[in-house]
Amino acid sequence: MTTLGFVLRPQFPPERFESVIRAADEAGLDELWLWEDCFFESGIAPAAAALAWTTNVRIGIGLLPVPLRNVALSAMEVATIERMFPGRSMIAWGHGAQKWMGQAGARVESPLTLLREYLTALRRLLDGEEVTVDGRYVTLDRVRLTWPAAAKIWAGAIGPKSVALCGELADGVVIEARAGVEGVRRARDLVGDTPITVYIRAAIGDGAQERIDNDRTDEYGVANDDIPVMVEKLAEAGANAVILQPTPDEPDLEGLIRYAARLSVR
Repeated sequence: MTTLGFVLRPQFPPERFESVIRAADEAGLDELWLWEDCFFESGIAPAAAALAWTTNVRIGIGLLPVPLRNVALSAMEVATIERMFPGRSMIAWGHGAQKWMGQAGARVESPLTLLREYLTALRRLLDGEEVTVDGRYVTLDRVRLTWPAAAKIWAGAIGPKSVALCGELADGVVIEARAGVEGVRRARDLVGDTPITVYIRAAIGDGAQERIDNDRTDEYGVANDDIPVMVEKLAEAGANAVILQPTPDEPDLEGLIRYAARLSVR
């Protein structure tokens, strides 16, 4: 059965988050995801708050850009969250938008090498190992977490080499809405049995199609009765979880969340 979720995009201000996140938990939604887009909100801070505000919904971050975050600090944060809220977080890692990484002074010559080194070291740290590594980008000297936690690692990407790497090293793969049905099929071929989470732009109610048409994030977007049809197509293509992505001008975030929750139990 396909998992349904909702992503609270960073185009909405942080003070809006609590109401939306509580609505997701009250509606019985399976998953609520957050983004760490430059230069909007961070990912870890609202995820920790979301977990504290709720009791059932799983909270994801899709995704955190590895060039911005030291892997030792990332391991500390993931392990802390996992110990405080066992099994309820899904934290994904990825290259980050290269333009943004350049703006932040963190762009690297080989994002693929960095991601491989990062995910490998992160896994070992979360498993409680003492890690010493002198890689091209990741350098650690006898680092061991005092409070490790064998948390699952998620990763996301677009290009085929990166998607394959995510399937190799992560417990789940996140792909963008612009992938569409064919993109999910290609990803499934690349990652084998690794679970796939995919976003899809969605809107309901009056003016829904117009909002989708005006939000030119990608070519894929569905409104009202077309949403369950697209969810089914994505599931058939290999998606394990489909996350509804609102337009930046969505007037009723809580309403769309309740719709996603109802859709998940059909």
